[in-house]
Amino acid sequence: MLRIIYSIRYFFEKYGFAVSSRLADKLGMRAKSVRLFFIYLSFATLGVGFALYLTLAFWLKLKDLVYTKRSSVFDL
Repeated sequence: MLRIIYSIRYFFEKYGFAVSSRLADKLGMRAKSVRLFFIYLSFATLGVGFALYLTLAFWLKLKDLVYTKRSSVFDL
C-alpha cells in the first residue's frame, strides 16, 4: 500500500509540479514570477468570494428589516 502512495507521489513530483516552470518557459518569464502570480490570484479570488458573501448577507438582512411579514391589517 505504501509503495502505491510513493509511486503516485513520484509521478506528481515528476510531471505535475513542473507546470509553472513550463509555463514560464513558454511565456519567456521567470518561474518565480509565475508562481507569485498564481499565489496572488488565489488570494484575490478568495477575497472576492468573501466580499460577495458579506454583501449578500447584508442585503438579505436589510431586506428582512424592510419587508417584515405582517399577519393582519391591524399590525400596522
